[in-house]
Amino acid sequence: MKNNPPIIQQRLGTPKVNYSYGAYNNVEERGQTIRITEGCPHNCPFCYEPQKFKFFGLPEIVRNKVKIIDMNLLAKDVYFLKIPQILQKLGHKRVNNKVVYYELECGVDYRFLTQEIADMLYKYRFGNFNKKGKWTRNIKIAWDWQYGQFEGIFDAVQMLKRAGYKPKEISVFMICNWKISFYECMDKLQVLGIWNVLVNDCWFDNQRKGEVKPIWWTKEEIKEFGHYARKHNQLVTFGGYDPECRK
Repeated sequence: MKNNPPIIQQRLGTPKVNYSYGAYNNVEERGQTIRITEGCPHNCPFCYEPQKFKFFGLPEIVRNKVKIIDMNLLAKDVYFLKIPQILQKLGHKRVNNKVVYYELECGVDYRFLTQEIADMLYKYRFGNFNKKGKWTRNIKIAWDWQYGQFEGIFDAVQMLKRAGYKPKEISVFMICNWKISFYECMDKLQVLGIWNVLVNDCWFDNQRKGEVKPIWWTKEEIKEFGHYARKHNQLVTFGGYDPECRK
């Protein structure tokens, strides 16, 4: 693994995208998207989330599929209402006498994950919605920074496994094309392979896969990492079998 120079924790300038703030509750025919809280203590330089915590309260849940877009829900110690209480209130919701399924869109911050919370995430149906809206028990962890977060990420994976999530139901966010180098991200990807968990390769500055332009990485590094991330997920999903392998 190559050594990287220290990264200054300094906020970026004006967002290049229309970044959303404040309470949010959008109800559509096949699902509901909500924001319960705002704020994150980390002040990461690649993120525009404010540090000040705000609690907007739990909106009325009227759909059986709910996406929660809070940037860092687990970081909140909101007055008298603790995170386990929030998860419990959500988990007990019923719509048309049916349970509700949830997704934490921005994933889990390993620094605030406990075994109690991991157990509740599993019990109360926190997973992921695919593009077609189908829910799967896929939970996400954020490994945004350097390889040095290794032990914390490992501990979080173990907590989620003890809660009931299978390794291939755990996926890890990784910011690519940023100041964490291609080589260090490859080291992180290798570790995820050993753990047999999935990767979510997120591209800096909200660029989409297939349309990524070089910022901190080269064009060749972007293409190569995208290929390895895709192949990694195929091998994890299919139990080590490559579905594209020809006989």
